[in-house]
Amino acid sequence: MKDQLGLYYYPAPQHTEARMYVRRFGGRIEFRMWHQGDPSVWDKHNWLSLDVIQQAAQMFKAMGKESDPTALYDVSVAERLLADE
Repeated sequence: MKDQLGLYYYPAPQHTEARMYVRRFGGRIEFRMWHQGDPSVWDKHNWLSLDVIQQAAQMFKAMGKESDPTALYDVSVAERLLADE
C-alpha cells in the first residue's frame, strides 16, 4: 500500500493503526514505524536498516530478553512492495 508518507504494510495486520514504511536507500531496505495514536513514533524514530534491527535483536538476546524486535520488520514483504512500485 502507499500513501503520502510512502510504501507501507501492517506489521500486525489485526492492528491497522500501526504501519511499517519501507524504502530503498543506498541499496539497502530501510524501515520506519508510524502509529495513528502516537504521532511521536514517526518523529522520534528515524529510518532503520535491517543491519541495525538485527544488532538490536542480538542485544536483546544477550540481555536475556525473550522479545524479538525483528518480528515487526518483514524483509520479504518490504522487498515485494518495493519490487511492485
